[in-house]
Amino acid sequence: MIKKLYLKHETPFCIGLIILYVVLNSLCLQNYETIHWQSAVINLAFCAALAVLTLHLNKTAFYGLTRVRNAKACLYFLPLAVIASVNLWGGVCVQNTAAQILCHVIMMLCVGFIEEMIFRGYLFRMMEKDNLRLAMVVSALTFGIGHIVNLLNGEPLVPTLLQLCYATAIGWLFVVLFRKTGSLWPCIITHGVLNALSIFNVENDRLLYIASALLIVVSLGYAEFIRRSGKETAE
Repeated sequence: MIKKLYLKHETPFCIGLIILYVVLNSLCLQNYETIHWQSAVINLAFCAALAVLTLHLNKTAFYGLTRVRNAKACLYFLPLAVIASVNLWGGVCVQNTAAQILCHVIMMLCVGFIEEMIFRGYLFRMMEKDNLRLAMVVSALTFGIGHIVNLLNGEPLVPTLLQLCYATAIGWLFVVLFRKTGSLWPCIITHGVLNALSIFNVENDRLLYIASALLIVVSLGYAEFIRRSGKETAE
């Protein structure tokens, strides 16, 4: 029944997934300090449900849950390590209990999987058959602009606006990378690790601007290199 619903109403299905995720995750972030383990469980459950749905639709390879191709042409993904490590550039700060750190890591690894599947998997794949370029742009923009909900969760204006900019650049890189390799795993892993390491971030206003600029430059530069380095993987 789910498969029939998906095939008949693919667009509202994808939009519904995005809305459901944004609402649930906003509630998790708003109450994270007091219910951190529940937030981890909710995201873990959403992650599992999305994986089961993809398996049920028999579209694991189509949505990027498959082996990586063209790793050499992508410099073996070494620039992704730079992006994933950004939260450690200013040093390491441990201010949470072991249980809180564990819950945060689980939650953020799940967020990496969920967001890549939604924005680079379902949304992008839904749109690319009609207009590939538009699908790539929308995938990157919706991912970046979607971070504006952080304002509703109490985040400061300037860091959130900067996050919108570099998240859009990273979103563009990830969709280019997906097209090149046919796999979402490099994107999922990088995204998850980047988010998970945020719990060790040292607050530094000057570094915030520098790191944001470097993330944009590295992401867009690497995306352009990948785009020019040969044919993309055909599905």
